[in-house]
Amino acid sequence: MATITRIFDFPYHQLATYNLDKAFSTKYNGVWKSISSQEFINQANAISRGLLRLGIQPNDKIAVISSTNRTEWNVLDIGILQIGAQNVPIYPTISFEEYEYIINHSESLYCFVSDEEVLKKLNAIKKNTALKNVYTFDEITNENHWTDVLKLGEDSSNQDDVEKRKEAIKPNDLATLIYTSGTTGKPKGVMLSHNNIVSNVIDSEKRVPFRYGKSKALSFLPICHVFERMILYLYMNCGVEIYFAESIEKMSDNLKEVKPNVMTAVPRLYEKVFDSIMAKGSDLKGIKRMMFYWAVDLGLRYEPYGKNGLWYALQLRIARKLVFSKWQAGLGGNLDIMVSGSAALQPRLTRVFAAARLPIMEGYGLTETSPVISVNDMRGGGFRIGTVGKIIDNVDVKIAEDGEILVKGPNVMLGYYKDPDKTAEVMTGDYFHTGDIGEIDSDGFLKITDRKKEMFKTSGGKYVAPALLENEFKQSRFIEQIMVIGEGEKMPAALIQINFPFVKEWGKRHKINLKSAEDIISSPQLHERIQAEIDVANKNFGNWEQIKKFEITPDVWTIDDGHLTPTMKLKRKAIKEKYANLIEKIYRP
Repeated sequence: MATITRIFDFPYHQLATYNLDKAFSTKYNGVWKSISSQEFINQANAISRGLLRLGIQPNDKIAVISSTNRTEWNVLDIGILQIGAQNVPIYPTISFEEYEYIINHSESLYCFVSDEEVLKKLNAIKKNTALKNVYTFDEITNENHWTDVLKLGEDSSNQDDVEKRKEAIKPNDLATLIYTSGTTGKPKGVMLSHNNIVSNVIDSEKRVPFRYGKSKALSFLPICHVFERMILYLYMNCGVEIYFAESIEKMSDNLKEVKPNVMTAVPRLYEKVFDSIMAKGSDLKGIKRMMFYWAVDLGLRYEPYGKNGLWYALQLRIARKLVFSKWQAGLGGNLDIMVSGSAALQPRLTRVFAAARLPIMEGYGLTETSPVISVNDMRGGGFRIGTVGKIIDNVDVKIAEDGEILVKGPNVMLGYYKDPDKTAEVMTGDYFHTGDIGEIDSDGFLKITDRKKEMFKTSGGKYVAPALLENEFKQSRFIEQIMVIGEGEKMPAALIQINFPFVKEWGKRHKINLKSAEDIISSPQLHERIQAEIDVANKNFGNWEQIKKFEITPDVWTIDDGHLTPTMKLKRKAIKEKYANLIEKIYRP
């Protein structure tokens, strides 16, 4: 196999090197269905031939909106890319107004959608777009099915045309437009070339321990997110079998069925896994309960590479055998590594899962950097808790005078689509301005301390870094989401969405009525308990940045209700507007 320089080279490399029987597996009607490396390529070529017969030209755009990761998405992706067109993935959870904006801004000609729910949103705005047709992955009555394009490509007489298109594509040609799920303003279309993503795959590969040609992966993060998409190309390159999780509710079942060696997720999912484990532990009785909490306490003090000494190591061996082995079994029994991205991972989770021999390798990157800039690696001393690891090969990072992280390398985007002004705003020469504040320690580990735009000044002129505080406070089991406020005010304060299931269970144990949202908001006992949690966390910060007041919000913060972006980041402006009355109560009671 020649050197991989374009995204669609990965499946051909996989076929030549590993030739997997189960390259991709998706569950349909309760049954796993797999396709081989060869079948994957055959289907991708059929899609390419079908798209050519639909008149797709180089640089035409095709939108794809899928609620779940699935084999069809990947077949379509390669089929689009190898004829010089571009795949425009769209988050399924955004509003239909944003659907309309992205489809029109990208000038997408066709759209592929996963299911009826997405189709309804698309149909609401379809007449306002230039879409020629819509195809579905699920069988939906009276709708075009994606296999219509496959059938259109069954006749292989135009395969030579596909091959000519492939040969004409250069590494620096545009491969995809990925619209960022911004917390403010219209989404920006990030232009990523084949080389942007291919270089990131090759340079990230060295940090992830695979059993080449033998490992299994469970894919869950939305594939419209560049992190998961790059990871899937990485799996293809390394001969890793890919299984697509059905949903967050079915994750536990899928883990036990697939028994993967690797999985990727956002911190929120790892928090939910940990909360679920803790809930089961709290149901234990007697010696089992005592052993469980002893092991957790041990895990929360974990330091890598034997830094805690021989006595700790001996205790950890016992904890791993008696308690943590059950955690491993609950996650399938074969997990070697879990990868985390998109937001900061709480250090307590890094510690306790590493102690349980379920290491979470936290990394850092942005859509504009294809995405990986740095990542932890357990091997060779490359793992440090509280950091996002060391910078990957061929990527250069420097810290600006104001602390902002600047990045240069083959992974940095071509620019924002149709927006040279916004592109110029984030570039200084070859360096991309990430908008994140960070530092590199003497051993080369990168640490993120905040978002530049999210830092604020109190009326006393003191700077506060909200993300740093929020990550600390979220270590409390009582707090699911928290947003620190206080710009221009005399003190920092917080809006808190409590962990409703845990708090209700806590109320039941303490005979406190917390059945309704009103009960929760007005409970003096709960407020006292959360205040105690805040008091503990406040000790880690200077007096000017400590949380002095808080209010509990009555509802769960969700993507659909506009609190969070599709990548689970806080929409700060929207949250402030939604709870303006609570903010008034804090500062002007």
